[in-house]
Amino acid sequence: MNHYSFEYSYLILLLIPILYCLYRCKEHVKPRFFVHLQFLSAKKNLLKLEWIVKIVIFTLLCIALASPIVVDKLNPLNRHGKDIVLAIDASGSMNASGFDMEDEVSNGERLSRFDITKLIATEFIQKRESDNLGIVLYGDFAFIASPITYEKNMVVDMLSYLTHGMAGQNTAIGEAVAMSVRAFKHSKAKTKIIILLTDGEHNSGSISPKDAIKLAQDENIKIYSIGMGNKGEADEALLRKIADESGGEFFSATSAKELKSVYEKIDELESSKIKSREYLLKNYYYHLFLLLALLFLLFLLYREIRK
Repeated sequence: MNHYSFEYSYLILLLIPILYCLYRCKEHVKPRFFVHLQFLSAKKNLLKLEWIVKIVIFTLLCIALASPIVVDKLNPLNRHGKDIVLAIDASGSMNASGFDMEDEVSNGERLSRFDITKLIATEFIQKRESDNLGIVLYGDFAFIASPITYEKNMVVDMLSYLTHGMAGQNTAIGEAVAMSVRAFKHSKAKTKIIILLTDGEHNSGSISPKDAIKLAQDENIKIYSIGMGNKGEADEALLRKIADESGGEFFSATSAKELKSVYEKIDELESSKIKSREYLLKNYYYHLFLLLALLFLLFLLYREIRK
């Protein structure tokens, strides 16, 4: 949300003495001699064009001195931070419950692994103040659920609509990585990151994990992989390989609490440059008022030359 302001608003008060001086100072007038002086008025014509233009010029100069700005309170200064894609497993196994036992993440509710993942991912998204984020959902196949964008609310809303099984019951890890790489097609960020989460093994899709890793390497994309669930459920060897060969790191989580800690750890490893929503982005417009003042001044000079 933008609003208009002045950085040095008190300088506008300079208009008061300036306008007073303009009114009181007499103009130099070439003397003319008349017999009947009573027919002439000694009062200054306030509507005289030159006088109005002078008022406009000094007004514009005072406004320029006050430094008019447009302030954006909601957006951080650096909109071009890191680009991050969350590749989330939505296969049939993600419907399993019990992952939230002895945790406070679900507030006592019996949630599925997928629901808990959405809650923790939402919290992670909202923390990434200066970054762009997107979501890839995968099962038998992968698709971009939300393109990479700075609009965090849109990403969170889209995430809330997703359900397990939307992309099938199996786990196509290779396609998940490949589709995540495709999501960076128009990215200009220096740092590109995929957070790949799964609770299973690669058993579907036409793209192998090996080929998908090569795609990520070619685009200089780092992958953090997360194996969630009980020991042996996720293919930790494959996930570790994906992370190592892309310059990322592998994590495992056997509970909601551990999964939350993993996202917090990734947040620390890939810290966002700007953490405060209160940072103000200021756009300065004083030069526009200086330009207008110059144009009016040139107009005055032109009239003087024509006289």
